[in-house]
Amino acid sequence: MNISDQIRYIGVDDLDIDLFESQYHVPEGMSYNSYVILDDKVAVLDTVDHRKQDEWQQNLQTTLQDRKPAYLIVHHMEPDHASNIAWLAATYPEMQLVLSAAAAKMLPNFFPEADLSGRLLIVKEGDTLSLGSHTLQFIAAPMVHWPEVLMSYEQTEKVLFAADGFGKFGALCHEERHPDGTLADWACEARRYYFNICGKYGMQVQNVLKKASNLDILTIAPLHGPILQGQDLAEAIRLYDIWSRYDVETEGVFVAYASIHGGTREAALKMVELLKSKGCPKVAVADLTRDDQAEAIEDAFRYGRLVLLAASYDAGLFPPMHDFLHHLQIKNYQRRRFALVENGSWAPSAGKVMKEMIGQMKDCEIVEPIVTIRSRMKTSDLPQLEALAEAILS
Repeated sequence: MNISDQIRYIGVDDLDIDLFESQYHVPEGMSYNSYVILDDKVAVLDTVDHRKQDEWQQNLQTTLQDRKPAYLIVHHMEPDHASNIAWLAATYPEMQLVLSAAAAKMLPNFFPEADLSGRLLIVKEGDTLSLGSHTLQFIAAPMVHWPEVLMSYEQTEKVLFAADGFGKFGALCHEERHPDGTLADWACEARRYYFNICGKYGMQVQNVLKKASNLDILTIAPLHGPILQGQDLAEAIRLYDIWSRYDVETEGVFVAYASIHGGTREAALKMVELLKSKGCPKVAVADLTRDDQAEAIEDAFRYGRLVLLAASYDAGLFPPMHDFLHHLQIKNYQRRRFALVENGSWAPSAGKVMKEMIGQMKDCEIVEPIVTIRSRMKTSDLPQLEALAEAILS
């Protein structure tokens, strides 16, 4: 896991965590990455979550041996990366904290009892810090995905320390590789991570990608997930460009449904059948009452066309669909086509609410017809469902 003899990995895997940020299921755990640069002056790059602080502290001290860090580089103040700042500062009282001005303002929020005054080295875009044979160049990355975020580029070994950028869900011990050494499936959990963690901030990610394009990067070292090099690095940058521009990654249709008693589900499965029969290259399906919400958000961004089917509820919209659309709204969802199917036994209302919520999203189109079924799909509903399938594919 070390990048080189002088750039060491001291991060940890968390295999016991069930929910990352108390909301995202992580069945394969999570990694908290941290690094040390051993040079004339030693720099520690970020700490880890309090859940794994004992293991991280041991990794740090084993790597340092008798040396003392001159600097702690704080790329991101979120607690899963910054929980050990006060401990490290107390353990090494001559160490300086290198961070953005916005991060410096946040320090008292998280560490109200720690007196770090006089130990802060505030850096901004383009500033550099020499450690000896290694030099860190700082890159401002505000709102990727917090306002204080810095990235840093180590000029000698050409490493981009990317904060939460280019991260993914999953512990490193679960990473699989092909015989040639490339990662077996980086994109799947990286995509779910990106759209749920950073998805709102596409413009800000694009700004960082433009800065990165002017650098000769051989390695990307994120705060979560595997270190990226070679083909993996190139593919990650390609996907980040697609994702942050809100472009379509995969041609196909995403069918998402929220059914109470099974009637809406039956219509959704029929729609899947119709789409496949009409030559749709890929049809992804999610049951919003049971499937992982973050997976559904991922697929909504991955595909350019969505078919939403939902039951009416309390003169409105069945909550699992309402929650899904709310998540799309707050993630800055845009530039997609929707087809809608509502279900209602006496006063269908789901279509109206879905239409209103989609109407608040940028450059999103709703194709006609909006189909209404009454409790259960009937033979008489099939022509409208078929017309809707044709419309979303046109």
